[in-house]
Amino acid sequence: MTSTDALAVVPIPAPEAPGAAATLLDAPVLGALADPVAALVGTRATGVLAVIAGVEGPSYRPVGAMMAVLPGDPDPARVGTLSSGCVERDIALQAMRTLETGCPRVLRYGRGSPFVDIQLPCGGGLDIALLPDPDRDVLTRLRAEEAARRPVALGIDLCTGALALHGMAETGRDGDRLVIARPPETRFLIFGKGPEASAFAALVQAAGFPAVLLSPDPETLDAPARAGLASRALPVARFPDDLAPDPWTAVVLFFHDHDWEPPILAQALATDAFYVGAQGSRRSADARAMALRGMGVGEGRLARLRGPIGLVPSARDARTLAVSVLAEVLATRPGPVG
Repeated sequence: MTSTDALAVVPIPAPEAPGAAATLLDAPVLGALADPVAALVGTRATGVLAVIAGVEGPSYRPVGAMMAVLPGDPDPARVGTLSSGCVERDIALQAMRTLETGCPRVLRYGRGSPFVDIQLPCGGGLDIALLPDPDRDVLTRLRAEEAARRPVALGIDLCTGALALHGMAETGRDGDRLVIARPPETRFLIFGKGPEASAFAALVQAAGFPAVLLSPDPETLDAPARAGLASRALPVARFPDDLAPDPWTAVVLFFHDHDWEPPILAQALATDAFYVGAQGSRRSADARAMALRGMGVGEGRLARLRGPIGLVPSARDARTLAVSVLAEVLATRPGPVG
């Protein structure tokens, strides 16, 4: 965690125009925003960014996990979490004191802490950095980079609270320098027709992942679209040109009519998507592979194709299949989980 190699980073210059990210300053805040960074740039109130800067022993959350603390009445408002809930209230109170002084602090909780009356159930120790009134320009640029799905890292000087953006880097701490990797969120492109596609789309949306549902069936699109999920009609069996999967994108197919699959899969396997899979039995998977070979898809790309999909063998219920497939995708996604 303290490797200097992990801190070999390249600064990202400020964009000439922050674009859509600037509109976050007028967005509602507090409980509706799960992302602490979004909470801080989405309000005109001055807040505190709390960050796990060090971990000793077992920990519920990793180094780099964040929580925003905003003034509230009667208690400060919190967005995000740093533990299982046992220390957040005290962190919020300490954050408000830090906001009054304007000086960053690093507090120790659990093992080796001066707060002997606050214990962590896991028995470990946490170093929590409190950064009052963090640089909103840097955080807004961070949001813009994330919206563009570019990997970025946030650099923090734990003594001064100064923030800076860097290119790709690993999360790590070297003395008073902390770097937090912020890779793009896992995104889902869901193709299909029927309850399996709808159930999976609803689960992904409930979990808070960005997703698009594409289907030739208006009924499949109806409920997810009314719930606010990005949904598109799919009039022909092809992968839309404007959807460019990156290395943090999963492509999942839920068709009972397997004739829809080969044209979509052939194009998906040619992209950078880290996961490409389709529902169906082993027999369906074999027929699918044969059809793709007939289209000229090579064995290297075919080896990337998953099917049958899901961690639960032979799941025959749409909800069970949805949970099973989501678990498999998250277990194979690049980078750390959490």
